[in-house]
Amino acid sequence: MNSVEMPEDQPRKFGALRDRRTGPYIAGGALSMMADNVEHVLAYWVLWQTFHSPWLVGFQIVSHWLPYLLFSVAAGALAERFDPRRVIQVGQALFMAVSATWGILFLTGSLELWHACVLLVLHGIAGCLWMPAEQLLLYKFAGPKELPGAIRMNATFRSLAFLAGPVVGSALLLSIGPAAGMFVNILFYLPLTVFLWFVKLDRHDTEKQQDGTAAPRASEKRMTFFSAFGVLRTIRNDRQLLGMILLSALSAATIGAVIQNAMPEFAEGLGAGSAGLAYGVLLFANGAGGVIGGFLLEATGRVPTTARTAVIAATILGITTIVFATSSVYPIAVVALLIGGVARITADATEMSIVQLRAPDDQRGRVIGAYTMFGPGMMTFSGLTVAVLGSLFGLRGSVLFGGIVLTVGAVVLGFFILRGERRSKAAGEA
Repeated sequence: MNSVEMPEDQPRKFGALRDRRTGPYIAGGALSMMADNVEHVLAYWVLWQTFHSPWLVGFQIVSHWLPYLLFSVAAGALAERFDPRRVIQVGQALFMAVSATWGILFLTGSLELWHACVLLVLHGIAGCLWMPAEQLLLYKFAGPKELPGAIRMNATFRSLAFLAGPVVGSALLLSIGPAAGMFVNILFYLPLTVFLWFVKLDRHDTEKQQDGTAAPRASEKRMTFFSAFGVLRTIRNDRQLLGMILLSALSAATIGAVIQNAMPEFAEGLGAGSAGLAYGVLLFANGAGGVIGGFLLEATGRVPTTARTAVIAATILGITTIVFATSSVYPIAVVALLIGGVARITADATEMSIVQLRAPDDQRGRVIGAYTMFGPGMMTFSGLTVAVLGSLFGLRGSVLFGGIVLTVGAVVLGFFILRGERRSKAAGEA
């Protein structure tokens, strides 16, 4: 099993952005993630105006995340078996086809409910194909030494995309309308797609394990949809790897995207109103913390890539969520969101770095897929959680409950992970 200890020669600060392959790759991925969010803005607005269906709103959340829960491990196996550049391009092509179909349906006024359901599912499948292959290719570009910084920068630019997506989507909606906006949105997927046609992979570098020996080629092994899940045995036998995946699943299931969806109620409760500048500041703070945190982590280089870091960050995220849910003072709520954003990106980037560095070289794609399945895939249930608890205790109560469960769960998982580390260390010394 690979170690997560960093090499003696420290990686360069912002080295990923200065690399001729990793920098453009991260930037292109951010544009595609922005396009993903732009499509949400345009499609969700038209769907509500057309159908006024709360059921469809719930289906939007489930259809987006359920493919991650069901197919992420298989998608990771595809990225191992085939060139991950091509797997990403297939996902990008599917994204573009969905945007084009939305645009045609909006333009002709022929949108029906079943059209919407099919397109929402296809959009979720495109994202599922993209995510494991994206992370696997990031490892191939950056290598073990630069990987934690590359993952931090990738997560930071994704946070930027989450901030820019609603702004760009709203601008397109107001200026040229949803149909033309969908066609324009296709252009945002093109830079990454075209870049992957021309960027080259060094066969020697990308097939070398961290110990310098040649890695087995996944494409030489017979692999089926169900056999791909054999990687779960690897995860089960590594307490730290299992702990990182469980920590991600806990965060996704308890908080997920709940805070953003509940923001209008919080804005009203804080006296900010459900619209206007004060409401926008809450939404901005929710994503800005991730951007600020990502750049601070990379600039200082003082936060180690360890399980302890991930556990502490997840605990802080839970605590800031509790503060936000219980606060009646607007500035305190904003600060809690900012600190929570820093904690979230720290936890996510550290978890993914440890998962990638501890994964066996011939199973890395499937291990990433398992992380995606138990992490983002669990957001499928965060929508159900907020629906049930929100109906009983209100949205504020459901967010408070999620923060409490995350805080307690992170502490418990911390004991589970760190106890295993102490046992392993004692066994090694013996």
